[in-house]
Amino acid sequence: MKLVSWNVNGLRACVNKGFLDYFKASDADIFCIQETKLQEGQLSLELGEEYAQYWNYAEKKGYSGTAIFTRLKPVSVRYGMEEDGEPEGRIITLEFETFYFITVYTPNARRDLSRLPFRLEWEDRFRAYLQQLDSAKPVIVCGDLNVAHQEIDLKNAKSNMGNSGFTMEERGKMTDLLEAGFIDTFRHLYPDRENVYSWWSYMPKVRERNVGWRIDYFLASSRLGSSLIDAEIACDVMGSDHCPVVLTIGEIG
Repeated sequence: MKLVSWNVNGLRACVNKGFLDYFKASDADIFCIQETKLQEGQLSLELGEEYAQYWNYAEKKGYSGTAIFTRLKPVSVRYGMEEDGEPEGRIITLEFETFYFITVYTPNARRDLSRLPFRLEWEDRFRAYLQQLDSAKPVIVCGDLNVAHQEIDLKNAKSNMGNSGFTMEERGKMTDLLEAGFIDTFRHLYPDRENVYSWWSYMPKVRERNVGWRIDYFLASSRLGSSLIDAEIACDVMGSDHCPVVLTIGEIG
């Protein structure tokens, strides 16, 4: 099973930069996107009859938003963590017979860290939600988690200490999540691989010089570790300030 996740940072712009070419070439069983920045009806994607499309739009125009395109038919679909959904369109959960699949766009703490308290409270609720699902069947969760977990996960760790996405608090929440029974699939397979990132600033020459951060992930229930086949970060794919991340996993269940 091939799974793909990509923060497209505005789907309409990404479509004009080759999104559909990559989508077709990837031949994914499940393909997720974050930061669609769309309202319902603003874009119609022709992906073929084999893919069902699930969208979670933010109430605020031009902000956040997630989507999943899947060949596999889910048993159920849920938007948000709570029964009343959530206004920023950050989470979609598909339930399959043998596992849960979640795409997520984690809130950013903002440059001035003004949203850090909200972010930390959100992390606790999200971890509890994943643990609840994991108690029933294995979980795969992917998306832009807006944190570089370890120093190996960004180019300039020392100069970014304490910055949004690399605060001790955010990194600690990622540690808490992994210790709650989940694995970072890329690090599980490639524990020492350096200079592999999924996001780069739009500042001049930054991506060209590979001054990046790894903030896009596939996490999985620890008991799925033996089913992992490969994890890839498709650094050469353009169209967004993020690149796609890919997980290949064997049969579950």
